[in-house]
Amino acid sequence: MHSIACIYELAVIISYISTVELTQDSIIPSWERSPTSRVVIHTLMWILLGLIYYINQNPMEQTFWFGLSNTLLLLFFHMIVVYFNIYYLIPSFLSRKSVLIYLLLFVISCFIVTPLRTLVFYLKFAGSPEAQNAVLSDQISTFLSLFIVGAFSTLAKILTDWLRSQRQMRALETENMQSELKFLRSQVNPHFLFNTLNSLYALTLKKSDKAPEIVIKLSEIMRYMLYECNEKTVPLEKEIKYMRNYVELERLRHGEHADITFECKGEIKDQRIAPLMFIPFFENSFKHGISNQLNEGFVHIQLELDQKKVNLEIVNSKADASSKLPLADKKSGGIGLQNIQRRLDLLYPKKYLLEIEDDKDEYKVELEIKLS
Repeated sequence: MHSIACIYELAVIISYISTVELTQDSIIPSWERSPTSRVVIHTLMWILLGLIYYINQNPMEQTFWFGLSNTLLLLFFHMIVVYFNIYYLIPSFLSRKSVLIYLLLFVISCFIVTPLRTLVFYLKFAGSPEAQNAVLSDQISTFLSLFIVGAFSTLAKILTDWLRSQRQMRALETENMQSELKFLRSQVNPHFLFNTLNSLYALTLKKSDKAPEIVIKLSEIMRYMLYECNEKTVPLEKEIKYMRNYVELERLRHGEHADITFECKGEIKDQRIAPLMFIPFFENSFKHGISNQLNEGFVHIQLELDQKKVNLEIVNSKADASSKLPLADKKSGGIGLQNIQRRLDLLYPKKYLLEIEDDKDEYKVELEIKLS
């Protein structure tokens, strides 16, 4: 039997790497990850490899069935080395850091398969002494062929296992990030809801005409938070409507003495934004700008938007005794500046600019977010 050509060896290596890669969880979609699909893929790749080997034989010296039987036998011995390597040697030794033992057993397995393959082909070519002599003189090439294919199956296995581990790590990071975002978002609501219900209770005791209006505004806000904020992004138009309802509720709560303004500039089209992104700043501005100064408190909000970015500016008054940053006051029920920045980092990495000015009489927040 003639020596295996270099082009065949290269085809063996490339084909097997493709076989291993395509059968790993890190590459194929979830609906294809089943034993049946894996068998089908392996079978197709071995058939491709067999065709490559069959084409590289000399068709003038053999019949179709004789060449086919040679190809199947050759694939059989390659399969012995490959599957023994990836399903026993690698998991049992290489994966457990026993590199020297793995290398020794791998070389021994190639040494064992080489004479077996030589014997089978020697017996098969019993009617051709020249072919038998070629088989006996070609044992070094036979060993190298088995060794190279097995070695590249090891490299392919290591590579695809690494790809799978990277995919699993990314999936875990994504899952953790989503959980963290849900937790951070859940911290936005209780403070506002608690205050609004307290105000509503006080108005109902006084039988105020403002009570029904508060109920309507609050129901719209709760509907938005419960049913429309479960997506990664929401239409900017709905988010602005939510902010308007929030401001209107604060106006109803604090009465005419409070200086509250909300101005929105720019054209609203199809922009989308992460839900409840600005509300933490709203909460803190009203809590520290109005509640602590019932006589002269103010909150001025301005929102500027275009197709690519949104700019928020909030200026609120401060109580004289206030010495801490409102957003940094974690004991007051707000989510805190650190948590707000964490959410911005998760949702808009390197796509936002947050500036805070803490003067003696007022507190100013400027936030710019670049929309995708």
